[in-house]
Amino acid sequence: MLVHDEPPVRSDVIVVLGGDYRGDRIVKAVELIRGGYAAKMLISGPAAIFGARESTLAARYAVEKGLSPDQAIPLNRDDTSTSDEARGIVPMLRGMGVRSYLLVTSPSHTGRAYRVFHREGPDLIVHPVASGDPLWCKGYWWTNRECRKTWLVEEMKTFADFLRL
Repeated sequence: MLVHDEPPVRSDVIVVLGGDYRGDRIVKAVELIRGGYAAKMLISGPAAIFGARESTLAARYAVEKGLSPDQAIPLNRDDTSTSDEARGIVPMLRGMGVRSYLLVTSPSHTGRAYRVFHREGPDLIVHPVASGDPLWCKGYWWTNRECRKTWLVEEMKTFADFLRL
């Protein structure tokens, strides 16, 4: 129920969700761009870290990894949940003429993120792609305390989304 990871397919754009302070999602999106799956990424991430927006820092990181600034586009949004991200990003994708996109997030978050974005934009084709995440223990979440916490938090968020809280 938590993981919905699809093989990447050629898409109009990549959407990278915020909340990854290690950069695993950005690294995955850079790999996808280099692999020819899309030409650019839109990066979510509202939190201010020492006065800088997460999405801005993530875009800089993507440029450090070899992308040009026009390929790593930070979104200046103040979304604090996946539902908020979907409500803001899906109309933006429609306005850009996007028909299909890759949704990059952590493995434990792919299932819920897919459901939320698909519910918000059923007319768009979304392909969730999992990044790396050391706090997921490659799916063996029960083997490590930090991975168990990742599992529990995502289970609670999934349940809250089911109730539309």
